Amino acid sequence: MQKVLLLFWMAVGFSAAGAEIKIPFGEFPAGTALTNFQSALAGAGQPGNWRIISETEPSALQPMIPVVTPTAMVTRHVLAQLRAEPNNDRFPMLIYEKGPFRNFTVTTRFKIAGGMVEEMAGMVFRYQNSSNFYVFRASALGENLRFYKMVNGVMGNFIGPAAVITTNAWHTLAVQCQGDQITCLYDGQPAMPTLHDTSFSTGRIGFWTMADSKTYFGDTTIHYTPIVPAAQVLVEDMMQEYPLLIGLRIYMLDDKGRSRIVASNDKAEIGRSGTSAETKTMEDGAVFFGRGKGTVAVDLPLNNRNGDPIAAVRVRMKSHALGQTEDMVVARARVVVARMQQRVLSKQDLE
Repeated sequence: MQKVLLLFWMAVGFSAAGAEIKIPFGEFPAGTALTNFQSALAGAGQPGNWRIISETEPSALQPMIPVVTPTAMVTRHVLAQLRAEPNNDRFPMLIYEKGPFRNFTVTTRFKIAGGMVEEMAGMVFRYQNSSNFYVFRASALGENLRFYKMVNGVMGNFIGPAAVITTNAWHTLAVQCQGDQITCLYDGQPAMPTLHDTSFSTGRIGFWTMADSKTYFGDTTIHYTPIVPAAQVLVEDMMQEYPLLIGLRIYMLDDKGRSRIVASNDKAEIGRSGTSAETKTMEDGAVFFGRGKGTVAVDLPLNNRNGDPIAAVRVRMKSHALGQTEDMVVARARVVVARMQQRVLSKQDLE
């Protein structure tokens, strides 16, 4: 099966929306599997088989002479889940790997084209894993719109109104999340009053179906506010609070035990590898001191509430005098790290 790496156009920098991702399914070849998505399954049964397919339908444009001119047909490429399984406990999902997202609006076009057991289409959002997520979905067979949450594999209560969902016609689903507020829209109109739920504050976004539903999804747009990690917010706050600093970094260990920069006053450094000094600081709280041309630097541990190191902080300052001792520099750096420590009690406080 041919696989194509789908490229998504991103427009960043507008102050209100923050950033935008457009997922143009219509622009990719039929038959391709999506390499920047992850197939997931809630419930039981076979996982979904998600592909880009060609879908032909009458054009929305009316013929010039209806009696004489036949209606033109239009072929477009859409996302479809091709594995039909009549199992009411089967919920195939396709999760977009970018994210997580916190405050966002996601909008997608969908068409329900059939199904014997169910005729449903939905969006999954603030997805953690296949046991924890939110869903907003439309049911043509059940004639309703519903929101629900799955927490630790347990499906919550359904919320939403009755609604006639026409099959073989394109509709839109949209979800707006702002903090704990969740607004669900169908064809551009609120489907229900704004909901408040604190089960999941962030997560990924994806597409949802049920049982043997034959559903197509069209072009999708995500407007979102980029999440700034708490570690980066902390660094930026400290740089403002201590204007004499010329550099501040936070290092943490990655999943392979290597030190990496997770926050810096120079954002271009984020993700770069650290040195053995930072690793040693995180392993046993060691303090390191160094001099550069007109500068001094100190590595100090940032601890959790139990006093165990969870990160290393490198503080860079100007060297003010030839007589400035190492102890004096370390003492100045400790003031900064002590201020940071007031806001950090666990690793979660840096995420």
